[in-house]
Amino acid sequence: MAIRPLVILPDSQLRLVSAPVAAITPEVRKLAEDMLETMYDAPGIGLAAIQIGAPVRLVTLDVSKKSEEDEETPKAPMVFVNPEVTWRSEETNVYEEGCLSIPEYYEEVERPARVKVRYMGLDGATQEIEAEGILATCLQHEIDHLNGVLFIDYLSRLKRERVTKRFAKAARRESAA
Repeated sequence: MAIRPLVILPDSQLRLVSAPVAAITPEVRKLAEDMLETMYDAPGIGLAAIQIGAPVRLVTLDVSKKSEEDEETPKAPMVFVNPEVTWRSEETNVYEEGCLSIPEYYEEVERPARVKVRYMGLDGATQEIEAEGILATCLQHEIDHLNGVLFIDYLSRLKRERVTKRFAKAARRESAA
């Protein structure tokens, strides 16, 4: 396993539509392992393959609650290959979202409260999950990445432009250094 560098806004890779995974291969399993290690190291609760520069439809998640006092909470890693939302509730929830590709920026985003997602597991079997709460939000956020959509796209144009300019300016400073 390896921790991979994260793709950070304004990198245009984040706007790519990821290609379907044709088959579960040793390379796909290795990518999933690297993604989980990268996600935990960041630390984050979700990661799409494009966020480490791999434009394939692969998502890792772990929404298990970890607190400073509770070192014993077991990890609950999940891997979704070719995930697709097949149903969305009309009811919505608002959560404060952040993104490993847009570090230290958080905003409230409204999304469907519940979703059904069809995906393939690392065993190659097609599965379906019905999710609500933070899992539903996280799945939608990561599946958006696979389609070149970022959580800032749900914000007002003014907020989106402000954060995009801030990260573009930071990227210019870094490349000049």
